[in-house]
Amino acid sequence: MIDTLVEAFVALQGWLLDRLIQPPLLAMGLGSYLEMAFDGIEFFLCGVLQISAAYLLLRPLEALRPIEVWRDRQAVRVDVLYSLLDRLGIIPLLVFALLAPLFASVDSWLRFNDIIPPQLEDLFPPLETRPLLSFVIYLLILDFTEYWRHRLSHRFRWWWALHAIHHSQRQMTLWTDSRNHLLDDLIGGFWFAVVALLVGVPPGHFIGLLIVVKTIENLSHVNARLSFGRLGELLLVSPRYHRWHHALDLPVGRQYRYGCNFAVLFPVWDQLFATQYSGQSMPACGLRHGPIPESAARSGFWRQQYEGLCALAAAFRPHSRQVQQTGPTNDYGQPDSHAR
Repeated sequence: MIDTLVEAFVALQGWLLDRLIQPPLLAMGLGSYLEMAFDGIEFFLCGVLQISAAYLLLRPLEALRPIEVWRDRQAVRVDVLYSLLDRLGIIPLLVFALLAPLFASVDSWLRFNDIIPPQLEDLFPPLETRPLLSFVIYLLILDFTEYWRHRLSHRFRWWWALHAIHHSQRQMTLWTDSRNHLLDDLIGGFWFAVVALLVGVPPGHFIGLLIVVKTIENLSHVNARLSFGRLGELLLVSPRYHRWHHALDLPVGRQYRYGCNFAVLFPVWDQLFATQYSGQSMPACGLRHGPIPESAARSGFWRQQYEGLCALAAAFRPHSRQVQQTGPTNDYGQPDSHAR
């Protein structure tokens, strides 16, 4: 059954390449990009499958057991646009187009100097016959580095100016995962690709790893009262766990000055680095204070991108930056809970 589905997937991928992509590429003299286009079609099709599965599985949960119910879902519709751009490959292809020349240069330099990043299978040969185990180990490594990328995006003023777009959403749903400033996506894509290159992630694993991460991130943002149980919530980031990361009011404690629950997939990193908060309630989400106007939560895609750029510019002019405040905040315009 699985083999049949894989064959059908590859056949559709080849048909799309032959009928839709190859003719214009050859007409423009860009035949050297056919292999890249083939990989891009694979990403697109995987995105269609992933976003369809997320909608079919998670949207009913949001309808049956919602944490919040809103009459006006305009802000949610903007997040749907973000998700389509992200999952169907528009933003990833932009990231790839910008980073491909750099990675090609690095790859050429490494090969010229006989440097080939070792894969786990080279260091531990038994993994050659255990692809699922090697996949899980790569996932753990990437998730560990994603924890630090996420945590640093709250720590540095300029990075928070971009990441605040993601946190500005007060109507958090399964679509909110993809709500990011384009520059933040570029940084995240660069980070993920560099780590994958350094640890030697095989090309066959890369898209699979990306899909697993994106699917669980959809789940962690879902607007549904969903519990994984006491054991499950120790092993995987749940909607309740991640909702505290988006909480309108951060928990009290100096260790939460820049936020809490930064883990993307596995809560163990928050446990190890003392950034875990295990509140059992379902808090309201959004930003009460921040580097972008509160109106950005309900504005359109391009307005949010503009607000992010303005906040980024202001981050490099700290003495001239004026932010409306209604309570104590830290240096990043976030509620300074340890000051309470």
